[in-house]
Order: sequence, then structure tokens, then C-alpha cells
Amino acid sequence: MRGNFLRALHTASLFSINVGGKLLSLETPVVMGVINATPDSFYVHDEGAEAIRLRTMQMLRDGADILDVGACSTRPGYTAPDEKEEMRRLREALKIVRQENPQAIVSLDTFRSDVAKMCVREFGVQIINDISGGVWDKNMFKTVAELGVAYVLTHNAPISETSDAPFMAQLLREMGSMVEELHDLGVCDIIVDPGFGFNKTLDQNYIVMHNLEVLHELNLPLLVGISHKSMIYKLLGITPGEALNGTTVLHTVALMKGAHILRVHEVKEAQECIALTSKVKNKL
Repeated sequence: MRGNFLRALHTASLFSINVGGKLLSLETPVVMGVINATPDSFYVHDEGAEAIRLRTMQMLRDGADILDVGACSTRPGYTAPDEKEEMRRLREALKIVRQENPQAIVSLDTFRSDVAKMCVREFGVQIINDISGGVWDKNMFKTVAELGVAYVLTHNAPISETSDAPFMAQLLREMGSMVEELHDLGVCDIIVDPGFGFNKTLDQNYIVMHNLEVLHELNLPLLVGISHKSMIYKLLGITPGEALNGTTVLHTVALMKGAHILRVHEVKEAQECIALTSKVKNKL
């Protein structure tokens, strides 16, 4: 166990990603701030130009390293807008983000390859964050390769295993196979996301968190997105809006296990968490 813990401490200093021709170092973990340009997000939504502008400004002031813009809610039971509506929302949101900071590193939260093309070509988006892992749009992997952008590969498939070792072994096999496919297509900058909350039971989410350092076997940057998710508020018997404290606790666990990117709703608190855990790691 101690060997795995020490490996997690050392792995976080190994990576950088190419974002629009510039290297973003992950030697110190970074924060990806969520901007939901949608009326039906499970926790915070930023519908409307002024709400998007204010949230963008606040996140940049609080030290967001990456802005993750999405226009299609992924909450349980959601109904996805059609492609035309998703593009309309994103054009409005990305125009505002670029007005506030033309040089910002922007990630696009979408599972549609044509939406990815539009946002990269029109707004210079540098990262595609696909919660489906290329499953819902079979052209996504090829499109990311053609666009030459970084890609967040999310695990989003059911696993029947309920004990730690078999579950993690299957998770690694499935993610490893997708990573190999992306490499074969020429995708160089891949970030792996184990997909907390996607096709996983509450207990399976905690299997992943408990064994998070195992994912360093993929030798790729690791993104953790657990902000205000049901694995927190259902376990604690609270609402999503009350889950900031639980979010920070699990961010701390993830950082101590070597997470490189935190995808969050509250940037300031996440940056504080990184500062404190980094200090602890440097003293170990």
C-alpha cells in the first residue's frame, strides 16, 4: 500500500499537455472550471449571456487554469438538445469566453464530433472533453486526430464487478484499449477520466476513488470530476448544493493519489486544496 501511495506522489510531476501549441505543465495539479451554458444542469447552470460572462470572469479571477464549456447537461435523466441547439448555445458562450480572455485554455464538453469541429475551428478550443469515451459518436476519435487537439477520454460503460481488483482490472483494460486506438490514429495528448458517476453504482465510484493510483498504469494525465456529484450527496443525505465540503474532501483524496486535473464548480476552493495538499506532499 505504501508503494502505491509513494508512486502516486511521484507520478503527478511527469506530464504536460499541448494546448494550442503551448505546453501546460501538470507538475502542480491544475483546475478546470465548469461553465454550463444550459438550463438543466444538475447543480449550477449559466444560461444567458450575462450569467456566462459573470461566471467566466469569476473563474478567471479565482485562478482557473482551464475553462470547460458545455451546452448539454449530463445529469441523470437528462434530455440532450439536438446538435443545432447545442451549437447555438456554444457559439453564444464561447464568444463571451473569448471576449473575456482570448488566450484562455478552453475545453469543450461535448460528445458530438461535428460540434467539436465547429468549436475548434471557430473559437480555437484546445481540448475536447467527451463523456462518452467516443462511444456515442463513432467519428469522435478520428475527428480529434484530424483537429490535433487534446482529448479527455472518459470511461462510461457498465462494469458488473463489485470487488476492487476485478473492477479495476476491467476498467484498466477498457481504458487501455481506447488509449491504444487513439494513439493508432495519431492522437498525442490524451487525458484519462475514470468517469465518476457515469454507469457506476455509488459503491463502484468509491472503488475507483480508493484505487485511483492504479490508473497511473496508463501513464497519462489523470482528470477527476467529482464536484457535487451524487456519490457525495446521496451518501451524505444532502442536496447537490450542500456538497462543497464533501467535494473538497474527495478532491484532497484524489490529489494525494496523484490526480493532475480537478474539474470543479468552485475554483477558489479547489486551488486552496491543491496548495495545501502540495505542501503536504513536499514534506513527505
